[in-house]
Amino acid sequence: MERTPDGTPVGVDDPYAVAGVCDHLTDDGRCRFALTRAGDDPEFAAARRADGYACHVGPDDAWRRCPHYRSTTDGRECRRCGLEEVRIAHDDTRPLVEEHHLSYGSADGTESPGGGDDPDVAADAGPHEITVALCRWCHTKVHKSFARIDDDPSPDPEAMAARERRRSREQSESAFETASERYDGRE
Repeated sequence: MERTPDGTPVGVDDPYAVAGVCDHLTDDGRCRFALTRAGDDPEFAAARRADGYACHVGPDDAWRRCPHYRSTTDGRECRRCGLEEVRIAHDDTRPLVEEHHLSYGSADGTESPGGGDDPDVAADAGPHEITVALCRWCHTKVHKSFARIDDDPSPDPEAMAARERRRSREQSESAFETASERYDGRE
């Protein structure tokens, strides 16, 4: 199983098996990185420009071959147990669902998975930023035990209770109160 720089597990053997579509891929199959950040990697951008800015990875989803691949989460639902995030506006309480990094390659790409002598595995151009959303409870289980991202658990009872408290608070915040009702007796 892949590990963080501190040695704790990240919950997967191959981050690319869990990763989604590249964040830089546009709906029409072009590379947004080459379109908007050409100055960051002029050689890469020139190659994409010569090919009409088409994503060079193609439909086989071998994302590890792209030096600018990035797959980050929207953070709305736990990938492991399905717990949905409930955020209250203007509230700085800790989120129920957090970003969990799956890829911890070094700056020169030597710790990134894949490649090697296996011709069936594409060479890894990483390190790549690959994240998924995990609730706080699953996040802890993954890092402190052998829990895996692809397990199919039910949400932790404590997580369900926290979500329901937030939903109740959200519903009470959305209830209509006149200003005189809300501020009655306050000066």
